[in-house]
Amino acid sequence: MRQVFLAAACFSLAMVGAARADPIEGKWRMPSGYDAKIASCGGAFCLTYTNGPYKGKTFGQMQPKGGGQYAGSVTDYTKGGKQYSGKGNLSGNTLSISGCVLGGLFCRSQSLNRL
Repeated sequence: MRQVFLAAACFSLAMVGAARADPIEGKWRMPSGYDAKIASCGGAFCLTYTNGPYKGKTFGQMQPKGGGQYAGSVTDYTKGGKQYSGKGNLSGNTLSISGCVLGGLFCRSQSLNRL
């Protein structure tokens, strides 16, 4: 009986963890054809290349703002690793990410598709 209780408790904990997963988490394809992984990291979500010339490098860190909106920073390694104010918008299986300068006056965006 104790083993059944322990198994049920472990299953319940696993389900709670799965229920807490944020919709932004997962594997994504970038317009460049490279892939990225978004995972929880220290109270935010880190965007990390999983292949290509920047494999293993984190290029963004976002915090949820509600309603599919995220805010944080993005790094552009094609521009020497410059860091920009970032924002994200999740709509279905598409995540639009923007990096902005001058308080959002100039932004460059790209859309990632969920794999």
